[in-house]
Amino acid sequence: MVFLEFEKPLESLYEQLNKIIAVGEEGDIDVSDKVKELEHKIKAKTKEIYGNLTGWQKVQLSRHPERPYTLHYIEHMCSKFVELHGDRNYADDKAIVGGIGRLDGTSVMIIGHQKGVNTKMRQYRNFGMANPEGYRKALRLMKMAERFNLPIVCLIDTPGAYPGLEAEERGQAEAIAKNLMEMAQLKVPVLCYVIGEGASGGALGIGLGDKTFMLENTWFSVISPENCSTILWRSWDYKEQAAEALKLTADHMLNFGLIDEIVKEPAGGAHTDHEKMAKMLKAHIKKEVASLSELDPETRIDIRIDKYSKMGQYDVMGED
Repeated sequence: MVFLEFEKPLESLYEQLNKIIAVGEEGDIDVSDKVKELEHKIKAKTKEIYGNLTGWQKVQLSRHPERPYTLHYIEHMCSKFVELHGDRNYADDKAIVGGIGRLDGTSVMIIGHQKGVNTKMRQYRNFGMANPEGYRKALRLMKMAERFNLPIVCLIDTPGAYPGLEAEERGQAEAIAKNLMEMAQLKVPVLCYVIGEGASGGALGIGLGDKTFMLENTWFSVISPENCSTILWRSWDYKEQAAEALKLTADHMLNFGLIDEIVKEPAGGAHTDHEKMAKMLKAHIKKEVASLSELDPETRIDIRIDKYSKMGQYDVMGED
């Protein structure tokens, strides 16, 4: 297990637990009472640590190297999945994966960012930062889902769209903007889940739907705390302060009315139990798909557009 800085007290307890178990196995000794005692301490310490996380700590959790990514969820949720590739224009962007999956008899189009589980795969997936062809691939799959009347599920986990010169040359901003316009008018149910990082236009490119949800230990913001700190203080040293000022956690987003609900994670975070987290997410998706499917397409579109039209606060200036 990989422990973050604020999880160090848990690391010490787990080390003690592993040693006790090893001693019991090697010496054929009954250590069940001591194991139960340590498990109780771990449970209590986990509740204490995770019950009062700061914004920056939640950002760290969203980036945990053992946190499940899109393909993890697909593997655990879908009885069958067929991945679809390419934007039919330039290339197949590996930072965004998508295809048709079966959720207990219900077919859905699943599209999401994929970061990679090790150094080699992270480079292959471009750290989850999509190029324009990634967003164009996502839109192609969304339009296919609309043609075959399949609900769309988007799993968001990106530090942002790829900011390279070549991405801008191929129309990064246009690709994201077109996705927003098209997603607002899709005739099938569209569910968006922030499963890790939800940064900037990279997240919005597949993040406009009938309902938007965030897992408990995720964040959603126009900019990352590090980049915000760099702009305001010319240094990354103020990233913790920036994370608090940005109010980017799921709780903040729900209070602002920018998301519809927070999806709970297993105790200690999604990285502690991939299978359990996938089961929880799958149940939530099935419930929401069933609810949205009861509405006719035109009503869904009207509600969707009205939802985004009401976001934010503004004043209408009259004539003097």
